[in-house]
Amino acid sequence: MSVSTLGVHGSVGEVFPTAVFRDALADAGPSVRVVSDGDDLTPCDALVTFAYEERFLDAGLDWIHSIQAGVDRFPFDELSDREIALTNSTGIHGDVVGETTVGMMLAFARRLHVHRSNQERGEWRKPAWDDAFPLRRESACVVGLGTLGRGIATRASALGMDVTGVKRTPTPVDGVDRVHPPADLHEAVADAGFVALAVPLNDDTEGMISAAELAAMREDAYLINVARGPVVDQAALVDALESGAIAGAGLDVFEAEPLPADSPLWDREEVIVTPHAAGINDEYYERVATIVRENLRRLSAGESLTNRVV
Repeated sequence: MSVSTLGVHGSVGEVFPTAVFRDALADAGPSVRVVSDGDDLTPCDALVTFAYEERFLDAGLDWIHSIQAGVDRFPFDELSDREIALTNSTGIHGDVVGETTVGMMLAFARRLHVHRSNQERGEWRKPAWDDAFPLRRESACVVGLGTLGRGIATRASALGMDVTGVKRTPTPVDGVDRVHPPADLHEAVADAGFVALAVPLNDDTEGMISAAELAAMREDAYLINVARGPVVDQAALVDALESGAIAGAGLDVFEAEPLPADSPLWDREEVIVTPHAAGINDEYYERVATIVRENLRRLSAGESLTNRVV
């Protein structure tokens, strides 16, 4: 497989400027061109994209690279049938997603989200004496200990938190005091002040946090989701928040995105909503370009692609 023309799909502009990314790959070897909706893709041997379109399947592409780690929008079987390789950007978000997650923990612990809301209303209001608490005495359960989960765990541990985790193979992980298998999920979340979700979306993880798992959490615990929206039964989460079964939630992802204007999640003080932005940072395009460059080198050398999903 060789790449003479690399397409940059206009959808990457939702995350970083297409022209900036194109220029970052200008000396990578192949010709690099930006392609927008409706543009002819046939001149391209490979495509870097944020979105998926059905026309990709019949455009004669040999390779598609997703600028996200999550690739649940792509049809694996159809890509495989057409011998189109699919790679992703896993491995580049651990630090920034970890910072976002711990930032939500700090906001809840130090009541920063409440102070910000009070500022917008012009209200000078101190929290009750027992509302705020130090993170050093708290515990966190990180569900999923891949790149994202490890990024969360190391930062939570650095703040003095007791960190446990859940992963398919319960082997030791740096910064994690105890690792549970998925079968022990209820036990793992039962003692945690924060439950952070960092799993990929697949058949095993879709709906893995439902009413039963939320009921297993402490009433003063917070759920943080930086994985994918469908990992959580959102209706069950709203019920748990409204009934006081859990204390609150930090949510970067949702079942429907953008989050609909009539969602009850917007109006709850103990919910922090961010627009699927946990991984966004000013180095994003450079990190993706590094993976693309490495795969272009590997293709030229006849080596297997890194981060290959299909």
